[in-house]
Amino acid sequence: MAYQQQAYPARQAPIFMDSKKIQLLQALKRCQFSGQLLWTAPDQKQWIFYLYQGNIRYATGGIHPVRRWQRNLLAYCPRIYSQLSEILSKLQRMESGINPVAKNESWEYQVLYRWVEQGKITREQAVYIIQAAITEVLLDVLPAKDATHQLKSQPLIPKLLILIDVEQAITEVKLLLQNWSKAKVDLHIVNRAPVIKEPERLKQNTSVDVYNILKTLLNGRRTLRDLAVQMRQDVVQITRSLLPYIESGIVELVTIPDLPNPFPQTSIIEQPISAELAEPLIACVDDSLLVCQTMKQLLTKTGYQFVGVNEPLRAIAILLNRRPNFIFLDLVMPNANGYEICTQLRKLSCFQNTPIVMLTGLDGIVDQVRARLAGASDFVTKPIDAEKILRVINRHLESE
Repeated sequence: MAYQQQAYPARQAPIFMDSKKIQLLQALKRCQFSGQLLWTAPDQKQWIFYLYQGNIRYATGGIHPVRRWQRNLLAYCPRIYSQLSEILSKLQRMESGINPVAKNESWEYQVLYRWVEQGKITREQAVYIIQAAITEVLLDVLPAKDATHQLKSQPLIPKLLILIDVEQAITEVKLLLQNWSKAKVDLHIVNRAPVIKEPERLKQNTSVDVYNILKTLLNGRRTLRDLAVQMRQDVVQITRSLLPYIESGIVELVTIPDLPNPFPQTSIIEQPISAELAEPLIACVDDSLLVCQTMKQLLTKTGYQFVGVNEPLRAIAILLNRRPNFIFLDLVMPNANGYEICTQLRKLSCFQNTPIVMLTGLDGIVDQVRARLAGASDFVTKPIDAEKILRVINRHLESE
């Protein structure tokens, strides 16, 4: 396997924790976001988180997503790992194979779910793999500088194996980072592979048995993370034990590629989400400034664009100018009510198919029938509830 030789400092560099990423995850938890969160670093490295109602259900991406998945199989499902090539070959031949692009799902998660359904692994084993993946991806992405994010909402209820609380995951990662800091080892080297650079010097400084073991292990084909799982030791412990050899130049850390994607017709990470898909424009026509501010805070944090209209008489002109993809319309307003505005909007060709959802403090059957007759697509009762708002948006935008 080809690799690229580079020199990397092994001792600790200051650990950078991007508080904005943590705040975004916390905001998505508060608004119970369901969908995908994609982070992209300046070097085009990508990480993707799959969320449901604000909780993390899976995460993937980074330098070695396939390596990560396979070493977690080795750690928690050794029997499956020993038959992996044969099992994956059968999956690849199936017509109803793994299709993350069509199903907004990662192939790794789909395979785990299928194996649980088939009884090849237990749900507990799958959960261990998912937890390990989420922790590792967070360890990679939180220190990444200048990464931008995109959001894509997903209205359908996914196949769930476990939901990981955002706060719980962040707390665990912070503790792991503290361990790295105490060990005074650079976190960034764990995705590199150790290879013996000066075998004669290694022979002189070790016993024959130790030399033979290191010669087998340090072949440039396994990262420090891989070695830790293979040797059933903590990655910090493995790294610290190799530091003397690395710092003396006997052992070198090199970059290696990821393992082949077993489903090459699809990408491990979906293609970057376009602005058109990721950020539909949502309008809210309501004479209450508080309602508009609440909606703006909820929707912009969830990745949507937003326009608020507090003057009902100017609503149609503003909506014609901005052409939103979705409209929330207050039912009872001074000077112009929601029924009238909805009726006028439906007469315009550009809004004939636009979802228009009535916001109302009323919940009577007469009002609902009248709203439908005026052309409303749906209605949501006040006060504003984040889950209801996001659910109705997802339902109508998905059906377009």
